[in-house]
Amino acid sequence: MPDGSFSSPRRRSSSAVLPRRENSDSRNITFKDKQVQPESMSEKVKNAWMNQGQRSRYLKTAGIVAFVLLVLFYIVPSGGDSGSGYLPPGAGSLAGGDVASDSSTATQKCTRSYDKSKPLVQYALMIDAGSTGSRIHVYRFNNCGPTPELETEDFKMTPPKDGGGSGLSSYGDDPEAAAKSLDMLLDVAMESVPDKLKGCTPVAVKATAGLRKLGPEKSNAILKAVRDRLETVYPFPLVSDAKGGVEVMDGKDEGVYAWITTNYLLGKIGGPDKTPTAAVFDLGGGSTQIVFQPTFPEAKHGGLPEQMAEGDHKYALSFGGRDFTLYQHSYLGYGLMEARDALHRVVVEGMYKNNPESKGWLAKPISNPCLAPGSSKEVKVPLSENHPLGKQVTVNMTGPSTTTAAAPANCRALAEKTLKKESECKLAPCAFNGVHQPSLEKTFSREDVYLFSYFYDRIQPLGMPETFTLRELHDLTSRVCAGGDALKVFESVPGAMEELNGRPDTCLDLNFMLALLHTGYEMPIDREVKIAKKIKGNELGWCLGASLPLLSQESGWSCKISQLN
Repeated sequence: MPDGSFSSPRRRSSSAVLPRRENSDSRNITFKDKQVQPESMSEKVKNAWMNQGQRSRYLKTAGIVAFVLLVLFYIVPSGGDSGSGYLPPGAGSLAGGDVASDSSTATQKCTRSYDKSKPLVQYALMIDAGSTGSRIHVYRFNNCGPTPELETEDFKMTPPKDGGGSGLSSYGDDPEAAAKSLDMLLDVAMESVPDKLKGCTPVAVKATAGLRKLGPEKSNAILKAVRDRLETVYPFPLVSDAKGGVEVMDGKDEGVYAWITTNYLLGKIGGPDKTPTAAVFDLGGGSTQIVFQPTFPEAKHGGLPEQMAEGDHKYALSFGGRDFTLYQHSYLGYGLMEARDALHRVVVEGMYKNNPESKGWLAKPISNPCLAPGSSKEVKVPLSENHPLGKQVTVNMTGPSTTTAAAPANCRALAEKTLKKESECKLAPCAFNGVHQPSLEKTFSREDVYLFSYFYDRIQPLGMPETFTLRELHDLTSRVCAGGDALKVFESVPGAMEELNGRPDTCLDLNFMLALLHTGYEMPIDREVKIAKKIKGNELGWCLGASLPLLSQESGWSCKISQLN
């Protein structure tokens, strides 16, 4: 069975090798020379005219042996783990691949799996246990080709509870209730996965940083309760602890899984061709991730080619028969919600620096160039632990008084301050906040760049096309920040005015995104980028990328035999 291991991402090296047909090659077989004496003429005649009855017995015996072997070849299961003794889903395996035993395990794509070690149809279950709610993704794949093909995805999210989210962390003092909150999600899986395939459909649960905030005692109790319930109540095999079956996911792995999802759906990985891959920029609420495959120029005069420097940013990945060396980094504190807090903090710190002897200005409106002209809002601004003003202040921030007073460049300057470009760079080159990053202009100048999550949520409603340059994003930002008559261009864009009127922070959000891409990551102003929420009808994000390795039992699970009746 082809290697399908996916080693622990914490070691920055993982493998998700998808099925490849192994062909024997006669050229690899060698023989030692032997000295053989030639037959005499009399021996040749004797052998040619052997007794007719003896020849007949030989032929009959050979025919019987061939028949028995042929029968065994067709009735013995052609795939599966001989060590576990399970028959792969489909239960109708023939030489050359698994076939469907009935319509529930069939696909319209083909009648037989590409590889006899793989079932024709497979399912994988991934539960995204986020801070605001838990979500299940039920993926259905076929193995008609060398790489599994995603056919469908069923999705459901837990509804919000009274007064807040419905994530596992919202049940901090009741682990059993947290585990039972996933029942409504598992009901979707029970309905979607055919009975014959349930016992060989792996499930995993990946929690985000929201659970970590509870502390190790409470979070571990919840994870244990979830693990116990999945193992005892449901027929699906749970991925082992060693392979991250139920865990709090590392933010670095989230970015790499999202990279796998994007490039898999684009058809850039999983096939035999060495197609250039796309970069992924994910902007969440609390953090932002960047993942790309840099290409270093060939060394001059026959010297050793430049390579990526060693460090936690370097991620070795094997997928679909190809090896990738990725650059990845997760910037905690640089998600959009955190960026708003940071920018407001810069405004307050500036006021304090100009008025160190007085606090009277805290009770007055504070001008903020990142708010819409004429708008105002009460803002809670977190400060440092021992700040003279306290850990947090609440102030009234106002936008420019008129549209002519709008200052989008001043807002972008505030956003750039939050990036801390002046921080010490211990391993050059650096992007921002002292973090090493290979130059996008030098090592990733032409390949596709995909932006999603808040990038998509804030830019797409304003009528921007799927592909645009950073210069066009700059123009959009200036127009939004100007307000007034400059906004009339959005009146013909469905939903755009509602978006602008309902979000006084849109100017701030767009300026931070522009600063992050152009100043932070140092992308040229005329570089094209793409925004996306789905590709080929499938959601982008980390879940699919984390589910693909589960299609191999080397990823830490085995079929539940009792379900294979």
